[in-house]
Amino acid sequence: MLPKDLFKKPMNTLESAYEKLTKTAAPDVPSEMCTSCPGCRAMLFTSDLSENDNVCPKCGHHFRINARQRISIITDEGSFEELDGDLRSKNVIGFPNYDKKLKHAYLDSAEKEAVVCGTASIDGWPCCLFVMEPYFMMGSMGTIVGEKITRLFEYATEYGLPVIGFTVSGGARMQEGILSLMQMAKTSGAVKRHSDAGLLYIAVLTDPTTGGVTASFAMEADITLAEPKALIGFAGPRVIEQTIRQKLPAGFQRAEFQVEKGFVDEVVPRSEQKEYLARLLSFHAPAESRKEQREEADAE
Repeated sequence: MLPKDLFKKPMNTLESAYEKLTKTAAPDVPSEMCTSCPGCRAMLFTSDLSENDNVCPKCGHHFRINARQRISIITDEGSFEELDGDLRSKNVIGFPNYDKKLKHAYLDSAEKEAVVCGTASIDGWPCCLFVMEPYFMMGSMGTIVGEKITRLFEYATEYGLPVIGFTVSGGARMQEGILSLMQMAKTSGAVKRHSDAGLLYIAVLTDPTTGGVTASFAMEADITLAEPKALIGFAGPRVIEQTIRQKLPAGFQRAEFQVEKGFVDEVVPRSEQKEYLARLLSFHAPAESRKEQREEADAE
């Protein structure tokens, strides 16, 4: 019997080397080093992305960031002092597996709840600040989230401070049933009392801000800002399309669409937010505060 490779032309030395080269495995790049941008599909070094406030330098896509990162970007260094940081949710209605979900949310976010509240200064201007945490059950609003935000507005009313809030949420937390929905009225009442005292409230809506949060304190601010292309609405686009059985227009419920329809005052990129907020705070500060600020600037 003749061998199968009897008439096969043997490879020369160069061909053999080329075959080995092409079979060499591609370099293994750890996922922690690079991130793919969902906006333009570009591969970005994580370190470069972090230095750019987690905004894609190629297309401007705003990556989701946690509450502590946002606080460090917005506030003056060392000025943030947390309030009510020990409050934690409990399984108040005995919802199945809710305790396990809370534990996983704590491990995923390193936060005790879906909002971080406190006092801070922005370019020297004092304020109260709340920042919702997307990695704690997608910033869902339960009883403790509502309690912390309510307490913050009450603190701001007592001490005559403006409030700046960064929202990111999937809405009310279903694991707490009607108690989570009650937080809409509770927080709205605190916002109203703060407003009646003649104090400023600025909301910055980030991606996504939906559900009961949109239907309450997120859309009750004196000035409403948003990050580029943030999804803002009550029900999501897919739910609306399935309900009305119609195709929605391009960009529906995105920040730019909401500015066009008058629900949002301005779209402000992350890199400009600190300066923009400081300017708004200075415009609405009492006359004596502005005088003190000018004197301090002249002294420096």
